[in-house]
Amino acid sequence: MQREPMTQEGFDALSKEFSHLNTVLKPHVNKEKQIAAEHGDRSENAEYHAAKEKLRHIDKRLKYLSSLLDAAQIINPEELDHSKVCFGSTVIIEDMDDGTQQTISIFGTLESEPEHGIITHKSPLAQALLGKSVEDEIRVKLPKGAHEFEIIKIIYQPIMELKKVPFKSFEIH
Repeated sequence: MQREPMTQEGFDALSKEFSHLNTVLKPHVNKEKQIAAEHGDRSENAEYHAAKEKLRHIDKRLKYLSSLLDAAQIINPEELDHSKVCFGSTVIIEDMDDGTQQTISIFGTLESEPEHGIITHKSPLAQALLGKSVEDEIRVKLPKGAHEFEIIKIIYQPIMELKKVPFKSFEIH
């Protein structure tokens, strides 16, 4: 089994979602299914079939979350040396072509939010940055073509300070 690095916060969010689905949502939908079954003929009972479908989605999500939790490798980025880019680093890079700067943070796949500058450690940009120091230059092939960047600054910021939206739980409507 391949381990998947994540922060304790990410692991806790997955655990919380798993618990909520298993102890709150699934019993609630089971009760909906039971009540719908009491209405008679199940072959034409839309509420019964809808509840069965919700349960299938919940069970599928529970299985997925269980596999993620089993594969989790919890890393505390606060304990890492951020003099070089590593898991949990926030990096300011400058595009050597046009001088624009951007800030990116490198975390696990499940915690990435590219729209907020949080990228997965598996991305081409993160792979090019990992292990590099301030003033190092990298060349990376991105969807918009090859780019050269210089590392301006490396710091650590907790992921919860970076996320614009807190972790969300899976919901069935």
